[in-house]
Amino acid sequence: MLSKVSLTSKSKQEKAGDYRLYVRQEANARWFSLFKVPLGIYCISGRDKNKKTNRFIQRLGEAPVVYDHEQTVSSAKSLQSALQGKGYLQAKVDVDTASKNRKLDVSYTMHPGIRWYVSNLEYSIEDSLIASEIRRASDKTLLYKGMPLDVGQLSSERERVIRHLHDCGFYELNKDFVSFIADTLPGENNVRLTFVFRRPPGVRSNTVYQPYTINSVNIYEDVDGNDADCDTINSNNINIIYKGRHKMTGKVYDNHVAIREGKLYSEQDMQDTYSSLNSLPAVNYSSIHFVPDTQDSVPKLDANIFVKSNAHYSISAEADGTNTNGDLGAAVTATFTNRNLFKGAEAFTLKLRGAYEAITGLEGYSSQDYMEYSVESSLRLPTFKFPFLPRSLNRNLKAVSEISLMYNSQDRPEFHRRVLTGRWAYQWSHHNMPNWQHNLDVLSLNYVFLPWISETFEKEYLEGENPRYSILRNSYENLFIMKSSYGFVYNSLRNIGQNGINQTNGYQIRFNAEIAGNILFAASKIFRLKKDESDQYNIFNIAYSQYAKFDFDYAKSFLIDENNSLALHAAFGIAIPYGNSKIIPYEKRYFAGGANNIRGWSVRELGPGNYSTTDGKVNFINQTGNMNLLLSLEYRTRLFWKFNGAAFIDAGNIWNLHSYENIPGGQFKFGKFYKQIAASYGLGLRFNLDYFIVRFDAGMKAINPAIESGSGHWPIAHPKLSRDFTLHFAVGLPF
Repeated sequence: MLSKVSLTSKSKQEKAGDYRLYVRQEANARWFSLFKVPLGIYCISGRDKNKKTNRFIQRLGEAPVVYDHEQTVSSAKSLQSALQGKGYLQAKVDVDTASKNRKLDVSYTMHPGIRWYVSNLEYSIEDSLIASEIRRASDKTLLYKGMPLDVGQLSSERERVIRHLHDCGFYELNKDFVSFIADTLPGENNVRLTFVFRRPPGVRSNTVYQPYTINSVNIYEDVDGNDADCDTINSNNINIIYKGRHKMTGKVYDNHVAIREGKLYSEQDMQDTYSSLNSLPAVNYSSIHFVPDTQDSVPKLDANIFVKSNAHYSISAEADGTNTNGDLGAAVTATFTNRNLFKGAEAFTLKLRGAYEAITGLEGYSSQDYMEYSVESSLRLPTFKFPFLPRSLNRNLKAVSEISLMYNSQDRPEFHRRVLTGRWAYQWSHHNMPNWQHNLDVLSLNYVFLPWISETFEKEYLEGENPRYSILRNSYENLFIMKSSYGFVYNSLRNIGQNGINQTNGYQIRFNAEIAGNILFAASKIFRLKKDESDQYNIFNIAYSQYAKFDFDYAKSFLIDENNSLALHAAFGIAIPYGNSKIIPYEKRYFAGGANNIRGWSVRELGPGNYSTTDGKVNFINQTGNMNLLLSLEYRTRLFWKFNGAAFIDAGNIWNLHSYENIPGGQFKFGKFYKQIAASYGLGLRFNLDYFIVRFDAGMKAINPAIESGSGHWPIAHPKLSRDFTLHFAVGLPF
């Protein structure tokens, strides 16, 4: 049985881990690189493979890996070829084996030797027009004198050149037209590299070196090219072929089709057209076919775009049941969607929701029921709709404009609440920079009105001078927020989903800036409105909120091998009230603890600072802050079947920027905050269902700032399950 496989390199420049994928046969997987648990699971199954139980257990585990000498020889050759491809032309790989008790260890030792570099760079291009185009884009070349003789870099240059020529109209070219000749020169490690561009054997066409122009753009709506009895309309030089009546206006295609009559053929235009059309809610899928026009002596292409429409309308309904500490409830939601409201691929959604819950055990309240209903509507436009913007901008952007409005009514035994929200927003990315995603809320309104509060609730929590409920009183006042925000997300890798956990070396950056109340404050000053007894301006008899909030989030993944990775996460946020506000609205405040935060604590159980409740219970109102700091490190590994594991360390806390009498130790101070950093550690289990991930994380407190000294401050040295253990259930990765 193959027990262990090791790979080492005798060169500091070439790390062994970068070549691990060339090893064809690996030993049985180890959990956290230590324990062969999958092999143990396999071995507990019975030998009778006709039994379903045995087969199921074997699928969960991993069969013993039997040593294969041919795989070892193949691995050594692959490693040597990989090193030679990096410019180590005289590389060697030694293989050693050691066996004991029918278990065998394999060791690969890489000897890269001397690396060869390009000292002379020459070009041999068969066609003068092609040579001119390549020189025009020479500032983006990956080739230069002094570069290592790296086959991967040469392959990337070949793809770059062909991609550039495709975007210049050269439709018939492919990567077989590009090759390289490397000649060693007298001296220690010098190479003369020649870039060669010529027609491969068997290609005799006279048009391969001529740029193609788009002759016509034809869009077939729910028809194929052979259908008869079709009607055709022309919109801005785009032919729309349809039966009965056409589904979308020509303006939609004008904004989302980058391929244009009279332009040179461009592969980038084709990809942008695919992306734009398939993003439309009215389109199920699309395909593009280019047909050379043989009638003309000048090379031309007809672009035939086939569009399959989505269902125009859809109606859906769903029902939910709830059980909150024994209180049963139910909710029903109905949704109507029109994916092509004005024949411009506009998506209109109307959602109706009703909910009821029978609440028991509340003393002093006349009603014991909770009722809620809401109406929500939204209109999403597949373009960037804004006054005075040039039409050509929409062809370069993948954008959505959205207007939404929602009204929610809640009747609880303690109070009645009415919520009205509205939003005017944009989301967009540039075709040339798909890694960047932008979000702009031009205007967002949030109006909260409490028409009735029960006498019991008001007497127990909202009246009196008890400082414990100071923030609670602000949370149950009428609220009016008028804000604007801008945020972006940058992902270093494209098309990264959650189907794999350990598959990438990439990072993601999120940033969001939000300001509220400035326009209303300026209007209050201009119209000389009077302040109320709390020294605040009012709109609709409600003191509006004024604040600025900034959030930054960074996540990075380090791929160790195909089964293991390391993930790093850092987040910082700050919210500052000013002008018409002395405190941040409760909905905008930060909290610590929970499945996506510091996992040694439950939600809102930690902070701010070293604040601790006197009765030891969680205070959901006071345990919030307007400053947030979070650091996490997570080691992720494949276990067996669809299960993955993780070991994590979390650190951070929340703080207030001002001191509150009822929250001692909660204010952020430069000379003290580092002593208030909380830390936790733990293990996680993830069940990968391909479409989403079910996650269980078990966290233990390591440093507890709420206890300033003694064993309680260092639970990592004095662990106690009843005090320090927290179990979290969540869907999706924490970051």
